Amino acid sequence: MKTVLVLGARGRFGDAAVRAFARAGWRVLAQARPSPRGALPAALPGVTPVLLPLSDTAALVRAAAGATVVVHAVNPVYTDWAAQALPALRQGMAVARELGARLMLPGNVYAYGTRLPARLDEATPIAPDTPHGRIRAEMEALLEADTTLRSTVIRAGDFFGHGQGSWLDLLVAKDLDRGRLAYPGPRDRVHAWAYLPDLAQAFVAVAERSDAGPSFETLHFAGHAATGDEFIAALQQAAASLGLAPAKGWRVGGFPWPLIRAAGLVWPMGRALARMSYLWRQPHALDGTRLAARVGPGVLPERPLADALRQALVDLGHRPHTAAGAAMALR
Repeated sequence: MKTVLVLGARGRFGDAAVRAFARAGWRVLAQARPSPRGALPAALPGVTPVLLPLSDTAALVRAAAGATVVVHAVNPVYTDWAAQALPALRQGMAVARELGARLMLPGNVYAYGTRLPARLDEATPIAPDTPHGRIRAEMEALLEADTTLRSTVIRAGDFFGHGQGSWLDLLVAKDLDRGRLAYPGPRDRVHAWAYLPDLAQAFVAVAERSDAGPSFETLHFAGHAATGDEFIAALQQAAASLGLAPAKGWRVGGFPWPLIRAAGLVWPMGRALARMSYLWRQPHALDGTRLAARVGPGVLPERPLADALRQALVDLGHRPHTAAGAAMALR
């Protein structure tokens, strides 16, 4: 049986990866720090919790003997990236190196900088000019420079789905039950999104062919490239299918970026968010041609945006309010 070690299995992407690999028949070792919260949420057949700190390389290597793939799903709190992101990656690399396994890292578009082009492929120049962008660029450079390790970076757009903690639940659909939606930028600009369960499936697809890849590779997960209007329309369609459309119609608002920038003078999270606000103004989409070729035709999920948003709403606790919606939810 193929074995994967998922580092950071308590996080949203980590949990999605655990579930995707388990469904695909892999033996999954789900690593997380020992915590008062106890067991990991994904108590699934084929999943073994590994409650060890990331810093204990020797213990992790012993616990993960036989793993051929390591998914580095460790993601520090946004304001802790400067202190924690690179040290955590080095620890993950050490574990993968000792196991002789391929390290897989979920990437993003930050390293392309504030003037990123509308279409991003793997040859697009890296040009970070924000603190978070420079960190992401350093992480990828660290992997590329390590000739003792095989690694894959799969870049994706803004995560949504599979629980809480994304722009979808923190802002866009925060007041959905009251008939109000919000969008963080101009609604005529294309923005890249990644539905987490689909991205996790892409990781499985690449891992299934991990021996075929080069020692270091970057791949782009196309996900969903949608204008703000398209995203809001798909969300309204998803909500309507659950019987959640307001009788008086939707009210759609924006986001108070000037207030966030002002608050950033004393609020580190506000400062970090404001620095990345260009992603809502600069149109961008990821070209997934190389990834599709890497795994073969018909392998990557092709879920419509409205369907992904519908499941994301269900996962957030929005239950069908009509018989028809309930029937759809049971499919």
